[in-house]
Amino acid sequence: MRLSAEKVALERGGRLVFAELSLEVGAGEALVIVGPNGAGKSSLLRAIAGFLPLAAGRIELRGGDADASLGEQAHYLGHADALKGALTASENLSFWAGVCGGDSSRNACSRALGCLGLAHVADFPVHALSAGQKRRVALARLLVAERPLWLLDEPTTALDAAAQALFAAVMGEHLTSGGLILAATHAPLGLECARTLYLGPAESVAA
Repeated sequence: MRLSAEKVALERGGRLVFAELSLEVGAGEALVIVGPNGAGKSSLLRAIAGFLPLAAGRIELRGGDADASLGEQAHYLGHADALKGALTASENLSFWAGVCGGDSSRNACSRALGCLGLAHVADFPVHALSAGQKRRVALARLLVAERPLWLLDEPTTALDAAAQALFAAVMGEHLTSGGLILAATHAPLGLECARTLYLGPAESVAA
């Protein structure tokens, strides 16, 4: 499986964010996207997920499910945690598993929370959790439905060192199983094998 972008250009509000961007990421590989604010890191991830139209170029996932769109084969995790505060951590995961076509059972949700050190808060309403715990519940969505491509925007926001290490292990297992990761971040992710793509304002880049 391989994700490729060829000579991609993106515009936001009439402004050219970047142009002539090309990249390739294969099974078991991670690409970390870095650069100044406004360079288009988040916009690139959203475009790959299918949320933003391209001004030019093309993006495709070769070797995936021919009957599913690229967006349907990707998990997108943005800045917002996208959780309902009145629901418990487990109920939030069950909801997202249903949306993404995954396993919405209590056991599956508990396993996902356990991988991120949150088994003890499964029945807590999300509004009662700390910012770091909420972020880990959001990250646990990646584990309740199998999708090969993870698109992560500042995934370690609000995580302490211990939680970052847990998530690094989760990402490592995803890569070992043949998954792909693209992550926009200002902070190290603990993935020594990851390649780096630098985005500058309206520059031509390739990875």
